[in-house]
Amino acid sequence: MNGRGDWIRTSDLHTPSVMRYQAALRPDLAWASRQGRSARQGTVGARVVRRRRKGKAGKWVGRGVSAILAVPAIYLLLALIGSLIPVNSGWKEPTQGITVYIADNGIHADIVMPVSAQGLDWSGVIGRPDGAEDVRWIAFGSGEERVYLNTPTWWDITPRTIWSALTGGRRVMHVEYVPSPAYAARQVRLRPEEYRRLWAAIRADLVLDHRGRPQRLAHPGYGPFDAFYRARGKESAVRTCNTWVAGWLRLAGVKTSLWPPFAQGLTWRYRRAAA
Repeated sequence: MNGRGDWIRTSDLHTPSVMRYQAALRPDLAWASRQGRSARQGTVGARVVRRRRKGKAGKWVGRGVSAILAVPAIYLLLALIGSLIPVNSGWKEPTQGITVYIADNGIHADIVMPVSAQGLDWSGVIGRPDGAEDVRWIAFGSGEERVYLNTPTWWDITPRTIWSALTGGRRVMHVEYVPSPAYAARQVRLRPEEYRRLWAAIRADLVLDHRGRPQRLAHPGYGPFDAFYRARGKESAVRTCNTWVAGWLRLAGVKTSLWPPFAQGLTWRYRRAAA
């Protein structure tokens, strides 16, 4: 047609120049063919790019999830190791001395000690509440402020208090006059000098006001004989209530665990309290 001949059959591929002949004879069809191939190639390329992007995004999401899941696993592993490694490993419990107790509820540990022993009297530091004049024992526990003040029971725990306990918050000390240490699960007998060091370590953690007295918080407490006081340092998933108790015992020279964030990692080293 128009002297240019017709489109050469595309199945006739005997020579490599057939495609060039086709382009020469019908340039309009050759251009359309190239445009179609380019469009198809562009569509396929876009699909490949989208797949690659989705693949990379999926990999990053997977890595993020794995990292999040790895954090508690690593924490538990370090807690186990820290609970097994001792400090003051050469310490031996004496046959005679002053007995202190470790009370715990499965999560939180307290030190229970005499109100007065070895010439050291807690009633001169922590005033006795009304009705506790004859009480002979006093318990000390450390905790994060929001958790301690706002959660008198486990049912009062909120996501905010959990977040404060994990990430860190102001530390307070819960002090309670108790009639008997019978509720405590473990006991430790100390030499006089060890008891005095323990007493001094706990005393040094209390923040004092301008009169040199512990700063009591405006909180009614959980019972008639307890109160909350400002304490030095921070409370977090790294410095838990149990690691503070271990720190007191370490300063006293007593064998204890290197880093026991859980109560079980602290208490397993000591004798069961006598019934």
